[in-house]
Amino acid sequence: MVLRGILLAALGLGVAGAAYVRLAPLDADVWHVAPDAADRSGKPNDYLVAPDGDRPAISVAEAPDALLARIEADLMAQPGVSRLAETPEQGLRTYVQRTRLMGYPDIINLRAVAEGAGTQLTIWSRSRFGYADMGVNRARVEAMLDRLDIAQQ
Repeated sequence: MVLRGILLAALGLGVAGAAYVRLAPLDADVWHVAPDAADRSGKPNDYLVAPDGDRPAISVAEAPDALLARIEADLMAQPGVSRLAETPEQGLRTYVQRTRLMGYPDIINLRAVAEGAGTQLTIWSRSRFGYADMGVNRARVEAMLDRLDIAQQ
């Protein structure tokens, strides 16, 4: 009888934890930040494309608004993606992509700033929960850059 109670309590905690991960609100004031101003946690659960990041910022021969529109169209076509916030005057957009099964949220920050005749693109993809992401954020960013044919620019 005691074992049954312990098992039911453990199951209840598991369900509550899963519900929290899926339903917890994401505060745009906390998560909507420019990638080039990233305050990284030191955990292996993010991927930064920016000066001094995992990969340098990318120069693209395209206007910032046009580039952001292409990126948004690509991101919104991916499963579980929604826009969290936007600051157009800074060329900054923030998206959330949730995993299919558990709904774990990953935050994707993009900033496109005019640079000469083109745009400097910075990206920060990071997990909200957990210590390590097993390369998911890097894979997400690199796949997006490949799909948009801007990975090597």
